[in-house]
Amino acid sequence: MSTKVLGTNFFPLLNIEKETKRWNNLYKIMTEHKPEIVPTPRQRIWKKNKTTLWYHPAKDKKHDVPIFLVYSLLNKVYILDVGEGSSVVGGLTERGYDVYLLDWGSPGLEDSDITLDNYIIDYMENALKRALRHSGAKEISLAGYCLGGTIAAILASITKLPIRNLTLAAVPIDFSIGIVPDKWLEGLQKGSLSFDQFTDAHETIPSEFLYLMFRVLSPVYGSPKINLITRAHDEEYVEKWRRMDKWTKDTASFTGAAFKQMFNDLYKDNKLLKGDLMIGGRKVDLKNITCPLFVFSCSRDTLVLDKQSLPVMDLVSSEDKTYEVYEGGHVSLALTGVFAEIWDKWLSSRSLDAEKEPV
Repeated sequence: MSTKVLGTNFFPLLNIEKETKRWNNLYKIMTEHKPEIVPTPRQRIWKKNKTTLWYHPAKDKKHDVPIFLVYSLLNKVYILDVGEGSSVVGGLTERGYDVYLLDWGSPGLEDSDITLDNYIIDYMENALKRALRHSGAKEISLAGYCLGGTIAAILASITKLPIRNLTLAAVPIDFSIGIVPDKWLEGLQKGSLSFDQFTDAHETIPSEFLYLMFRVLSPVYGSPKINLITRAHDEEYVEKWRRMDKWTKDTASFTGAAFKQMFNDLYKDNKLLKGDLMIGGRKVDLKNITCPLFVFSCSRDTLVLDKQSLPVMDLVSSEDKTYEVYEGGHVSLALTGVFAEIWDKWLSSRSLDAEKEPV
């Protein structure tokens, strides 16, 4: 006589060790403080108002041309330096580059009249000058990520500073398309939707509003907990999730003047693509960019679509220019440190033999 145990085909045996790790890690996330972000070794070499320029020396210098990193004004810059093993900055210093990271900080109410012109000319261009003096190099590579890439491209087209290479990651250039709902874009472009009154009322846009805006527009800012629960047994994944969760909820504030300018000049009138943008009395014409150019997009990017980035390839005058699409999302490549590997692969042969000046 045989005996059957009903249900054994429907309820597979649990991996007790795996499940214990999963629920222990979930409990840890719910009860512990947000993780501390320990930056790659650095020195502050310049500061203006809330903005700081950090110098991260190469562990073993292999490249003559340093890298100047620029991130978006809308978020905290530490997404590029989220900890050992995941840091873009750390990955570049380990590969032999001196890195200068521009940290915009988070503006207060007293900064409400700071415009994009101020940020690009008074802050970024002056910080770039300081990086050149500090490095002793005659040329520097300018690398921009997200809206930081837009700003980097703008500066590269109007500055006389010696930019050896320009690299842009997940960069919006064409603002007539994107993740903003079609009705919003249509309203902005026709003038029936405007953020001017909202901006005038707040003067400096609070970080809470920007977090809510990003969360509505992109699942990245939801820090999806389904993925977390599925992979909570993986301690390395959990640690990266905790860092991303902290960063997504730690949005910067945004000056009212720059916010209005961004929506009116870029989203409404698409002046950068059309060649009508003026910054600091200088006309922004991307064809003025002649240095080697590397642009890459992410295949699963829910914040900046690759078709927003691609037009820059036809607008610049660079003869040495490369465009690639990599598997990944807008933030995941930064969290895994893959950005450093991608940048190094293209930059390494273009970052040698720069002439030196005394510091």
